[in-house]
Amino acid sequence: MSKNVCVINGHPDPAQGHFVEALADAYAHGAGEGDHTVSRIDVAKLPVEFLRNQAEFEQPPGEAIIAERAKIAAADHVAMIYPLWMGSMPAIDKAFLEQIGRGDFLIDASGGDGKALVRRMKGKSVRLIVTMGMPGLLYKVVFGAHSVKAVEQNIFRMVGFNPVRHTILGLVEAAGAKGRGRMLERVTTLGRKAI
Repeated sequence: MSKNVCVINGHPDPAQGHFVEALADAYAHGAGEGDHTVSRIDVAKLPVEFLRNQAEFEQPPGEAIIAERAKIAAADHVAMIYPLWMGSMPAIDKAFLEQIGRGDFLIDASGGDGKALVRRMKGKSVRLIVTMGMPGLLYKVVFGAHSVKAVEQNIFRMVGFNPVRHTILGLVEAAGAKGRGRMLERVTTLGRKAI
């Protein structure tokens, strides 16, 4: 079944040539091959500011962010790709998700009737693809993949995405061209299936 897929390139550097960008391209290419409709968000090219208080969060974001979150609203599936920095998601990606969530876009805490949360992303799925220099197995076993699990649970599941999946790509630099080629093939296959 054809899906509307939104691919988010979460590399914080707007310069081209990063492997995260190549992975986003591969996912989008695979989704296109799978007869899915594809939209793209490049976080580093957006005017992303840090929120400082609850009052800011309750207001809608600027027009540039509103235009990008329309892609998420239209999507059946989201793929967010980013590098692990200092054990977590880069700060600009967290700030981007905060900006996207402003003004009850992702979740309505009042619940409409004041009794329950309205999770506005119900019916959508997400895949996080995280690159890192350390071995992926080490990150999972020794560090418990804690930051990825936190993003999955405290952001994506909280607002209704289901299923929430992740792919850890470790030793990206050490893998060499052949190893990175295999990673790109794997991500292209995920994109083709839109999972």
